[in-house]
Amino acid sequence: MKSPHLSQRMARWLSFFAEYNFVVHYKPGKNNILAEALSRRPDYDPRRLTRHHDISDDDDDDDDCATCVTLGINATVSSPVLPLRQQIADAYEDDAFYAAIIRYLRNPTADTLAKLTRPTRDAITRYDLDGDLLTYAIDTFDTPRVVIPADDDLRARLVHEYHDAPAGGHLGREKTFAALSRDFFWPRMYKWIRKWVRSCEICQCGSLQRPSRLRFVR
Repeated sequence: MKSPHLSQRMARWLSFFAEYNFVVHYKPGKNNILAEALSRRPDYDPRRLTRHHDISDDDDDDDDCATCVTLGINATVSSPVLPLRQQIADAYEDDAFYAAIIRYLRNPTADTLAKLTRPTRDAITRYDLDGDLLTYAIDTFDTPRVVIPADDDLRARLVHEYHDAPAGGHLGREKTFAALSRDFFWPRMYKWIRKWVRSCEICQCGSLQRPSRLRFVR
């Protein structure tokens, strides 16, 4: 510790860790793309998922949001779910657009390149592979983000963890988008999150206007 003055909280932590012999290794964020917070929380079992309800979609666009996960802090679990990394990798196979990009990155030939659309070919340098995951970065200065295919259940799982779960804290659409877009990418993510937050009963109750305080009249 470099600080000469320790707060009571820091002193308690130092006293706690003094009983252990460990070494801390720094891991850059660019090498820790899929740091899954789900596995680090004792109050949530990532192997299971709770019930769903449909999100009302009254916009004029065609990007439907399929489900919103309803989950309390100590909710009863019901059905098993794949580990996040495996679920993302498996979902690429059902998304023809991203599957074609992955085939080209694994085998960059004229034939695989020709199967991509012109806009995709122009932006192909933004994509890369991190093992079995497809990543996306706008330029060399942008941190690569994991690409999420067109899988509503998968996107619902991620938005739930960044918004509804205890670690999410029911942040608004701006903060939820800022947090989620640091690690993941999919087209029209902001609009997807906006619809999700609008469908969240807790957020809608919390955003109700409270009556102003009474003022004394002199």
